[in-house]
Amino acid sequence: QVQLVESGGGLVQAGGSLRLSCAASGRTFSSYVMGWFRQAPGKEREFVATISRGGGSRAYADSMKGRFTISRDNAKNTVDLQMNSLRPEDTAVYYCAAEQGFTLGSDQNDYDCWGQGTQVTVSS
Repeated sequence: QVQLVESGGGLVQAGGSLRLSCAASGRTFSSYVMGWFRQAPGKEREFVATISRGGGSRAYADSMKGRFTISRDNAKNTVDLQMNSLRPEDTAVYYCAAEQGFTLGSDQNDYDCWGQGTQVTVSS
């Protein structure tokens, strides 16, 4: 399994941008589908985006399409989430997750490993 550590969270005004990064340990990073999820206070964890092992395929939650971009660098063992046009409703703890499979899953139960999360707060 891999260990995941997120970074890049913080406070930003509505309309601003943030770039989250997730660093993975281990030599098998490229064998994992990677995903980002988020959890707002009082709400369930929800899917944000996912990227295939080689980075050639991506999927996004509808509310993130056109605003968020997921990318990965298998040489550096990192997966990033570029977030633009942020809204107050994007405020949440953002989690990086890894799946030992091929499915670009949007279900958190598809994922085997999780980071500790990074807080993103968008002020209005």
